[in-house]
Amino acid sequence: MTNYQVANPATGAVEAQYKAHSDQEIQQLISATHTAYQSWRKSAVDERAKILNKIADLYDEQREQLAKIMAREMGKPVAQGEGELALVSQIFRYYAQYGEQFLAAPALPDAPNAVVKKEPIGVLLGIMPWNYPHYQVARFIAPNLMLGNTILLKHAPSCPESALAIAELLTEAGLPKEVYSNIFASNEQVKAIINSSPVQGISLTGSERAGAAVAQEASAALKKVVLELGGSDPFIVLADADIDQAVECAFIGRFGNAGQACNAAKRIILHADIYEDFVVKLRDKVASLVPADPLDKATFIGPLSSSQALDTLQAQYDSALSQGATELVAGGRMNQPGAWFKPALLADITSDMQAYSEELFGPIAMVFKAADVEDAIRIANDTPFGLGACIHTQDMAQGQEVAEQLQVGMVAFNQAPGTAAEHPFGGVKRSGFGRELGPYGMSEFVNFKLYSK
Repeated sequence: MTNYQVANPATGAVEAQYKAHSDQEIQQLISATHTAYQSWRKSAVDERAKILNKIADLYDEQREQLAKIMAREMGKPVAQGEGELALVSQIFRYYAQYGEQFLAAPALPDAPNAVVKKEPIGVLLGIMPWNYPHYQVARFIAPNLMLGNTILLKHAPSCPESALAIAELLTEAGLPKEVYSNIFASNEQVKAIINSSPVQGISLTGSERAGAAVAQEASAALKKVVLELGGSDPFIVLADADIDQAVECAFIGRFGNAGQACNAAKRIILHADIYEDFVVKLRDKVASLVPADPLDKATFIGPLSSSQALDTLQAQYDSALSQGATELVAGGRMNQPGAWFKPALLADITSDMQAYSEELFGPIAMVFKAADVEDAIRIANDTPFGLGACIHTQDMAQGQEVAEQLQVGMVAFNQAPGTAAEHPFGGVKRSGFGRELGPYGMSEFVNFKLYSK
């Protein structure tokens, strides 16, 4: 049975435990959410928009207390937690404002007697991770609630209080309770949910392993899946870049949320002409990082999310060192209770090392020296992942040429990796498929129904 509990990563103490739903309870929730779909799909679009705006208002009002829950559950510094929650409000407002526009029937050239209407498909299952407990949920549910689908939401077992807070907030905003149902389920129960006839689609954000398992189960059941999986995103700095700006963006992009982001700047690829200058400046910033209490608003980096995450990252770090990586800033497990990891900076990572092709989900930055622009592109694409990338250059024509050769789903220029309500989010290769956010967020779990006369 999956254990839903708050295990504070700052202290290592288990502060609360929650009972998983029984098989019978889950079937009742599926049935109730399916029944709710029959009425929700017919609700007025402006009424849905009104509820989404109210959800955004409540997120603004409850930002401080929700951020403190995240800090206790997975170690996110409260200042960053409040930033995440501000983005959540923007996502709900975005779909409230543009949802009706996104639902408009697309034109069909040379088909004057036909129209395609966008209609909901039914009950959706969301399987969410712990690293952004509210943002990940919002980018899945906001467009689909606006569309008229209903939601079963399985959150990460380490974030039960965030999961309950989300459900309570949605109800307070006026969303009919059965339109969104929180479930505490085991992996075996998830298989049964996927195979339940009312469930028409599944969205998962998580690991490659989890994505492959869910995709296999869903394909056998002929259910559509959207997957946002791992990333090992390149952060490319070309010779003409503003070095100070690029260093700051690489630092924030790698060490925000303790490096626990799919689209973090995990591989910093530097043109040989600026390599030494960049590395000295980044090294000084990384060396100054001191993990601290996530409940302190001055804290930039807290603990990792769990003892398991700490063990995994430490094993990867030890492997990199044993295989010949160079420590520019030494890091690793800290000698204190909790899931504390001192940030590190590594160089001389070669293609025969595990760290070259693995995703390091934590505060370890890796720098790579590229002989020229073509070599930077080669290194960037030499990965099984393809989520996002950043390019720093003052020559935007050259930057565009580089971007067009990158095998990724998103490219940002002269900034840290990030996200926005209006920007489609997703990748290629082993980073998954499908898109969330932007107009495309309302085009995944939709029935494009043809009406011809």
